[in-house]
Amino acid sequence: MRVVPPEGASGGVAAREAAYPVGVSERLASRLREQGIRSESVLAAVAKVPRELFVPEGLRLAAEDDRPLPIGEGQTISQPYVVAYMTELLGLRGDERVLEVGTGSGYQAAILAHLAADVYSVEILPGLAAVAGERLRALGLGNVHVRVGDGSLGWPEEAPFDRILVTAAAPSVPAALLEQLAPDGRLVLPVGPAHGDQVLELVRKGGSGDADVRIVADVRFVPLRGEAGHAGC
Repeated sequence: MRVVPPEGASGGVAAREAAYPVGVSERLASRLREQGIRSESVLAAVAKVPRELFVPEGLRLAAEDDRPLPIGEGQTISQPYVVAYMTELLGLRGDERVLEVGTGSGYQAAILAHLAADVYSVEILPGLAAVAGERLRALGLGNVHVRVGDGSLGWPEEAPFDRILVTAAAPSVPAALLEQLAPDGRLVLPVGPAHGDQVLELVRKGGSGDADVRIVADVRFVPLRGEAGHAGC
């Protein structure tokens, strides 16, 4: 898929993330730079997180590929470009509290953990949540908090959130997520039918609570499950 370049995502914590380790993740970061990812902090986070640890063992040789891979239970780990692009759209500075809807493999949460103060990730499938939580703990990412639940309803007990990222396509922007987004916050999510054309939306919430919505890309994601997700999925 093709996406348009993000607007104004410059990466404010580049100095903190300057050292790139050698390996699959560094090569991914280098390729993402060539593809147009501009945030140095996002590229550094990609270089730090070993994507091969977040895919099934039989697919680890494909971890460097810029494509989604199956992780079980009908879910996928998104292609690295999409992960980096959505993260860049959040415009993280390093002091934010971020809600992630759809933990999946835990890869996106691991990227966010290097860029935000705290990450709260909700996964509706208990098996995926358990495995992702173990991976994240093994990597020492203590600022990621994972729980099983209906992510389409957010995490009310921990709201408000400075940023919200949704990793599955919703039929529309869930009202609960917009309510839990702090003033001047950003929400990035795919919107569209369960099986069909979808778009990636960047929602900015003004200080008075009004929302500005911008479509930034055509995308294809698995459908969001839950009360505010797609029925029957």
